[in-house]
Amino acid sequence: MIRSVLLGTGSALPARRVSNHELAEQLDTSDEWIVERTGIRFRHIAAPGETTATLAADAARGALAAAGLTAQDIDLIVLATATPDQTFPATATKVQAMLGIDDCVAFDVAAVCSGFLYAVQVADAMLRSGVQRRALVIGAETFSRILDWEDRTTAVLFGDGAGAIVLEAQDSADGDGRGILATRLHADGRHNELLYVDGGPSTTGTVGKLRMKGREVFRHAVVNLAAVMAESLDIAGLTPADVDWVVPHQANARILDATSRKLGLPAEKVVVTVDRHANTSAASVPLALDTAVRDGRIVTGQIVVLEAMGGGFTWGAAVLRV
Repeated sequence: MIRSVLLGTGSALPARRVSNHELAEQLDTSDEWIVERTGIRFRHIAAPGETTATLAADAARGALAAAGLTAQDIDLIVLATATPDQTFPATATKVQAMLGIDDCVAFDVAAVCSGFLYAVQVADAMLRSGVQRRALVIGAETFSRILDWEDRTTAVLFGDGAGAIVLEAQDSADGDGRGILATRLHADGRHNELLYVDGGPSTTGTVGKLRMKGREVFRHAVVNLAAVMAESLDIAGLTPADVDWVVPHQANARILDATSRKLGLPAEKVVVTVDRHANTSAASVPLALDTAVRDGRIVTGQIVVLEAMGGGFTWGAAVLRV
């Protein structure tokens, strides 16, 4: 059996870090209000010269270095983003050029906050098919460019950043059981109006701004995320007791708490970074994963569950032995 094995992680954040206190100077809000409702204290905002592609390339370089590989070792790039540099070509091809890769498969996946999980499953399937050997899977966003900075209910929630992983196809018969053990994805387009951007090339000819009905999204998120994590563990033949770490989409501290309680997982097994970089959409899971790998919490051999839910609605989970 061929499995996609995690070789390295990387991440990148814009240089500018914005505190809740700074936002309170321009919005009718406060640090206390934001922290109580979301757990967020800081977010990073891209400067004019920083784009989704530049952040993605920086995160990819970090993942390659951690894996002990060069860009020329990569033959697949799958980049998850809802904020591409251009309508086309795919931002993945810009990252390919920035990394100096002359030729490889490179394309974007659009599933908003679930995008990284969708990208992981796509890359996993391609690697296990035997057509590609090593993949860069990236989640990267510049959500600050689609926020309505006069809407305090959404402007305080999001930030910019990128995270990346390197996966390699390996024969599990010769290994130690490492790799992606199970993935599960869902989508339900009936809920478009609960979380969306009010623009697009085919409708308004504009980029648009993010709009969200927070209470409804919260309710769906807790139910869907707990269910998809249980599904993915069942596919892998595991139980919540087998899990060493959950790396969730970093949307809201309350969602993280409610989801872990619903599954019966102790809070100390959940990686939380939402306080330091807010909701970075498709980037949030790989950002949190890289943080926990680099600070030594996640180590080789552990069972890790990744999960996310985003606009669409889309949601998904992946189980891997790192």
